[in-house]
Amino acid sequence: MPQFELVCFVLMLVAALDVVAGRMRLPYPVLMVLSGLALGLIPGLPQVAIAPELVLPIFLPPLLFPAAFLTSFHDFQTNLRPILLLAVGLVLLTIVVVAQVAHSFVSDLSWPAAFVLGAIVSTPDAIAATAVFKSLEVPRRIVTILEGESLVNDTVALVAYRFATVAVITGQFSAPAAAMQLPLVALGGAAIGGVVGLAVDWILRRIDDPPVQVTISLLAPFLAYLPADRVGASGALAIVTAGLFVGWRLPRMVTARTRLDMAAFWQMLIYLLNGIMFVFIGLQLPQVMEGLKHKSMARLVMEAGIVSAAVIGVRFLWVFPAAYLPRFLFKKIRDRDPYPDWRHLVIIAWSGMRGVDSLATALALPFITGAGGPFPGRDTIIFIAFVVILVTLVAQGLTLPLLIRLLAVKGDGNADREEYIARQAANQAALAYLENLEESEPEHRDQLELLQAQYHERLAQLESSTDGAGVPINDEDRPASPFHQLALQALGVEREALVSLRNKHRINDETLRVVQRDVDLAETRLVEME
Repeated sequence: MPQFELVCFVLMLVAALDVVAGRMRLPYPVLMVLSGLALGLIPGLPQVAIAPELVLPIFLPPLLFPAAFLTSFHDFQTNLRPILLLAVGLVLLTIVVVAQVAHSFVSDLSWPAAFVLGAIVSTPDAIAATAVFKSLEVPRRIVTILEGESLVNDTVALVAYRFATVAVITGQFSAPAAAMQLPLVALGGAAIGGVVGLAVDWILRRIDDPPVQVTISLLAPFLAYLPADRVGASGALAIVTAGLFVGWRLPRMVTARTRLDMAAFWQMLIYLLNGIMFVFIGLQLPQVMEGLKHKSMARLVMEAGIVSAAVIGVRFLWVFPAAYLPRFLFKKIRDRDPYPDWRHLVIIAWSGMRGVDSLATALALPFITGAGGPFPGRDTIIFIAFVVILVTLVAQGLTLPLLIRLLAVKGDGNADREEYIARQAANQAALAYLENLEESEPEHRDQLELLQAQYHERLAQLESSTDGAGVPINDEDRPASPFHQLALQALGVEREALVSLRNKHRINDETLRVVQRDVDLAETRLVEME
């Protein structure tokens, strides 16, 4: 199959899988990993060889950057202690435990190679968990901790991955030297990321061209990663630092149109990259299995199963002591942040699904060492990493909704209350501004009164859709909203009128798209407020 047809096949397959996942109400990473496995079992499909040295530079920046700039910096800062306990403490413990288990039970892995495997499978990916949480509400702090963990843990794991990989390639490793380099690696990455964030902010504020601005947002993570990686600093931390900075400044950095375009672009890109990675691993599985033909399938499955059990088990062993012990030992922590509900800890412990980050680092393993020989255990590491991803995504991802229901965990309503407060404050501020203008601009009184009426209507709709304290009324208890129904119907009439004008050749398609965009934005605002 020629390369162009292969790319088209991959994109069509990714799109089809997303449709199927939506109809089956499955987190799409679960279906992606199952499809990757199915592809690996189909004979005759072409084998795709991705140059290992290109995997991380191509895939890591666009995967980490949006996760960083979409992170709530305030929530991240508020929950920094539990995030760091998971993203640093648990990652390091997982690396050590998996390395010990792999060295003991996997026949052809040396100590350095076992540590490489530990670094690869040490980082959970919050995508599958948050996909479940969208359909089943849980307290927002759980989501914040899991997303913060997923953001920071890549930095720790990738530093360990690099040291372990270099040890395998060169045959030399010094723990004291690595410990001394770690602060420099981290500080260097953060400094480079900060400089890139400042540069992106400076540039985007001085241009008003959405396509160019979106392109700069795409280049930003690469501009952070590549220099940091080249000088030996943490490329992942550079990306995260730049992303957090850009995300914090974005509301005042670009126009509303650019933000809409940027959000749509990054949503599509993340979705495609996740799908492409799982399809590519499926196409590479036959080649990996060919390199493991000296082992029986039963032996391979047993080894991968033991490592998977270690990955899942060590998370449970860490989560509960990490949550309860600091509060037990330090009264200040206990007073500021009381003991958490044990059910919430169970959900966090069971949400350690591995995903595309582990897949990317596995595929980035070099084929040969510095001495010219093959990278020891490369096929074994990739196979076990894929099985760990498969086991955690399928076993934990599919049972997480059932676990949430069994534990009777409900959302805390904080997100809804904050949204209510934000909408109310924004509308009241705009209304007060318009009322002040009545005195200074009496010649615009009619227009001002019309705008004021619209803001009064919005505030009335907010009050009617909540209990007065920002808590939404249940759908079955919520009164009908004639305003929204009539407004949506009117927008539908507008859209049909525009299409009719286009069909009668009174306007062209470009004019249709420009005006229809405004109609679509108005409809989106109405749907979000309802």
